Amino acid sequence: MSGRFCAVVPFKGTAQAKQRLAAVLTSSQRQQLAFAMLQDVLQTLAAVPELAGILLISVDPAAAALAAKFGARVSSEHACDGHTAAVMGTAHRLAGEQLGLLTIPGDIPLVEPRDIRVLLAAPVPGFTIVPARDQMGSNAILCSPANGVPLRFGENSFFPHLAAARARGIEPEVIHLPRIALDVDTPEDLALFLATPSRTNARALLDRWGIRAGRLAVKSEKAGA
Repeated sequence: MSGRFCAVVPFKGTAQAKQRLAAVLTSSQRQQLAFAMLQDVLQTLAAVPELAGILLISVDPAAAALAAKFGARVSSEHACDGHTAAVMGTAHRLAGEQLGLLTIPGDIPLVEPRDIRVLLAAPVPGFTIVPARDQMGSNAILCSPANGVPLRFGENSFFPHLAAARARGIEPEVIHLPRIALDVDTPEDLALFLATPSRTNARALLDRWGIRAGRLAVKSEKAGA
């Protein structure tokens, strides 16, 4: 059902970004990486005209300016209330506009337009989910109606989301998309990202810093010693 979904990207900002990468990146590097990954996500979404729109949920001024460059709307509503509140508040609004919800995080830099199109081809109405690579997190959710399933994000949200959909009488469709499954939170995630060739803003930034997967492992081990 082309053009009936709005992509929603929550972004809490760069101030305290990616704390779990502190063993391998400085605070300034983590902030820059978070911003570069967000740029990759927004750039990909902007290349999918089948979407009805893109909505960034954030109070970060730099992120808002970046979103505007890609034709995305920006909302600060519930932006400081956590990932779940940000998405669900928006879901209720989209339902009122008769739009479906596609929500993805801002830290999946490998995502490509073809991944988004795979999701948009899912049955409507319905509930489609892409798990994180650890099969614990929920890295993309397509839901129509937008508020048809109560969402609750966290490190262990994938199976609870399946249960929530079934509790509403909806059989969820699970799609495994490796590029969406890799969200960059830990040194291991970063090493996997570096092991995957890409022409992303995030990769260009890491290359400029001379960051390599092997060196990451050494830094991480030293930090844990």
